[in-house]
Amino acid sequence: MALNLKSPGAGALLALTVLSWGAVGVALIAQHQFGVKPCPWCVLQRGIYLLIGGFALLGWLAQASRPLRRGALALVLLLCVAGIAAAVYQHEVAAQTESCAMGLADRILGALDLEERWPPVFMVTAGCAEAAAYRLLGLPYEIWSGVLYALLALQALISLRRR
Repeated sequence: MALNLKSPGAGALLALTVLSWGAVGVALIAQHQFGVKPCPWCVLQRGIYLLIGGFALLGWLAQASRPLRRGALALVLLLCVAGIAAAVYQHEVAAQTESCAMGLADRILGALDLEERWPPVFMVTAGCAEAAAYRLLGLPYEIWSGVLYALLALQALISLRRR
């Protein structure tokens, strides 16, 4: 079976994959090259981006099956909503507290054992208030993340509505 890059939604699915995984790449460059330390909510959002990219890629690979492609897009849309919720919570609540240890994000990361399995990507090195001080072009990182989640959600929604 040959993959058809011109099938409806193929470009959108690839764009969702590249943008979401690219966001993780930018976060890792900011962390490892520029010393931007991530909090639990930052790291949790990385995981959401990785899942979005993975499901978008699966949707792209399942081009021959419309139900599988639509299912992948629906999962992407749900993950985008979760990402928006995480970004809003990080900005409005977690960033106001000095320590966000043992909050929801910290418990999820601990339950999945991500810090031990893949520390360069999932190691938490800052509290929420400390991470909130970092800015990119004048805005906190969680605002940029929320905007990207919204754009990804819009693209997934547009793709789902196409026949």
